Amino acid sequence: MGKQGQKIGKLFFLFVVISVIALPVIILQAFFVNTDNALAKVNKAETADFDHKAKQLFGTYNGTTPAYMEGNSTDRTLDYYYSLRVYPGSPPFIPHDLADGKGAGYECLSCHERGGFVQAMNRFTPVTPHPQNTSCRQCHIKMVTKTLFKENDWVSVRPPKLGRSALPGAPPPIAHALQMRENCIACHVGPGTVVPIRVEHPMRGNCRQCHLPEETKALFTRNPK
Repeated sequence: MGKQGQKIGKLFFLFVVISVIALPVIILQAFFVNTDNALAKVNKAETADFDHKAKQLFGTYNGTTPAYMEGNSTDRTLDYYYSLRVYPGSPPFIPHDLADGKGAGYECLSCHERGGFVQAMNRFTPVTPHPQNTSCRQCHIKMVTKTLFKENDWVSVRPPKLGRSALPGAPPPIAHALQMRENCIACHVGPGTVVPIRVEHPMRGNCRQCHLPEETKALFTRNPK
């Protein structure tokens, strides 16, 4: 018991010695800290912006050709847009052949990464909002028949209503989910864009600074208690 007490005492004494030596060093460092340098390090620290997508949107805008940005020649309509989807928000199926006349398969991103006019199909190509996902046919499956394998009573959900601004002249809320569609420019800018959803100010990049998604349809009511 005596030896154990001596061991504890030595450890306590060692702790006191270290504290006596370290405390003045810490105090001196606090007095000699350069405030400007410390603030500069804090200000340069990488932080996520408020919606975590503004950098991506601005990068997409800067990387898209002016010809595509300014293009407004399209015959695509909302009815055609929705006809390519099982329900609003689902991935569209591929509306064209997957290979050329010689049997060589098309590379999806060769046309859909940056958009542009495709002579073989005589139309402008819409840009994909997620070019980093290269297994396109995992979700975008070409329709091979309009006949159902088995009859059912499936009814698609209604497409979201456009507009719905809170006040006249106010920016409308985003009418759809953002998953896999974070890049607003892909669908709302360019000659392949459906006219009713084309935006006139693509250079503003950070769309969700004004166009906030509608999180709930229930009105807020204050609890009187």
